[in-house]
Amino acid sequence: MKLTVRGEYALRALTNLGRRYGPHVIRIQEVSDVEGIPKRFLEQILNDLRTGGFVESRRGVAGGYRLAKSPERIPLAAVIRHIEGALAPIGCVSENYYKKCNCPDEPRCALRSVMKEVRDAVAGMLESLTVADLVQRSTRLRSEPISPADYHI
Repeated sequence: MKLTVRGEYALRALTNLGRRYGPHVIRIQEVSDVEGIPKRFLEQILNDLRTGGFVESRRGVAGGYRLAKSPERIPLAAVIRHIEGALAPIGCVSENYYKKCNCPDEPRCALRSVMKEVRDAVAGMLESLTVADLVQRSTRLRSEPISPADYHI
């Protein structure tokens, strides 16, 4: 699995909406400004998340977006699968996006066996984490002091 910029922005936008979860909608410009996501790109991403059932929208002057369900009910794995596709590192171990590999003996392939374990670990972790977990972690990290070691130089 590779998380593209589109996937990263989708998760950041959902985290932003999750921090302000409620009946009201959030203007797209607010999310764009706070998260540093280009507005036009964010519009495409949020539309895709809407078709996936993760967000709802209201059109017009008072329009915007909100989560379609509570942050606790949105698993990260579902979002990433919707935006990116397979969680598996190679196609022959994907449960939802299987692709035949070039191995002469697929059932006995050592690489496939290892990549299946990687897929299971990644999928298990992402299935157990939700947008609420991202919101909680975001809140905690924003309250902690930053040390120079936290910056990647």
